[in-house]
Amino acid sequence: MKGYTKPVLLIIFVLLADQILKTWIKGNMYLGQEFKILGNWFIIHFTENNGMAFGMEFGGEFGKLFLTLFRLVAVAGIGYAIHYLVKHKYHRGLILNVALIFAGAMGNIIDSVFYGVIYGYETLFHGRVVDMFYMPIIQGTYPSWFPFWSGEPFIFFRPVFNLADAAISIGVVSILLFQKTYFKEEIIDEVPINNEIVEE
Repeated sequence: MKGYTKPVLLIIFVLLADQILKTWIKGNMYLGQEFKILGNWFIIHFTENNGMAFGMEFGGEFGKLFLTLFRLVAVAGIGYAIHYLVKHKYHRGLILNVALIFAGAMGNIIDSVFYGVIYGYETLFHGRVVDMFYMPIIQGTYPSWFPFWSGEPFIFFRPVFNLADAAISIGVVSILLFQKTYFKEEIIDEVPINNEIVEE
């Protein structure tokens, strides 16, 4: 089990935190309710979605089922990737970031698979994902010269997301930022002996 302890603990921590927060939101807030944490910059806003991360939708009831099944297959693949990376002793940072992605995907799968049954509004595999973090950091209006959206309200960052979405995003962005460190090739020292190259 050497090498698995930290990624497994990270996965358990993220899953527990994600599900505890979602359960609290479901039990203490009504849909659409919100309260401000840091003025208008950081708001807890209870919403649910039928689709992908950050509230994106995907094709109605059949699309919802397909998305849930796809998530299950993807999580199985990510789980195998963690096993492969640990077994072949890849960079610990890479392993932990893949573990973050795995935990985030699992967190949203739990919602999609079980929440409809647990909360009595849908069948298995048709649950809605609970979202709560809303961070409209910049708000304003598109200028009159701006094409398509001239004069319309502008908000950055508009999507409402959850802890699982954040874990996935942090994992993906970290891998992209540190890929040269995570995937650098090992340099083998070569020593010439009697006009021959010998690898140390």
